[in-house]
Amino acid sequence: MSIFVALCAVGLLAVLGIVIDCGGRLRAIERADALAQEAARAGGQQIDPASTMSGGPLTVDPEAARRAAKAYLTANGVRGSASVDAAGRTIHVTVDGTYDTALLGVIGIGSMTVHGEGSASLVHGVGEAENGG
Repeated sequence: MSIFVALCAVGLLAVLGIVIDCGGRLRAIERADALAQEAARAGGQQIDPASTMSGGPLTVDPEAARRAAKAYLTANGVRGSASVDAAGRTIHVTVDGTYDTALLGVIGIGSMTVHGEGSASLVHGVGEAENGG
C-alpha cells in the first residue's frame, strides 16, 4: 500500500508541476505579447515629419521607430527586435525570453522559452472600423 501511495504522490506532484508551470508560461507569453504590442505602438508614434510636411503619405521614420520600440522593450527588461515594412506604415515587434519554472526544475526542466509579437499600423482619418463593424 505504501508503494502505491508513493507512486501516486509522485504522479500528482508531476501533474501539479505541469499545471503550475504551463500556466506560468502562458502568463509570460501574454506579457510578451502585450509588451511587443506596446513597443509597436511606441514605434508607430515616430512619424516622419519630412514626408508629412511636404504633403506626402503618412509614414513612420524607420530608424526612430526602431529606436523607440527598442527603448520601450529595454525599459521593461525584455529582449526583442523591431522592423518597419517597406511602405513605412507598419511596425512589427518581436519579444523573446524565458520563463523560469517553479516545480518542473525537479525533473530537469528549469526554463521554457517565451515568444511574443505585436504590430501597429498607421491609419489616417478613420471615421469607422475598417471591417465595416
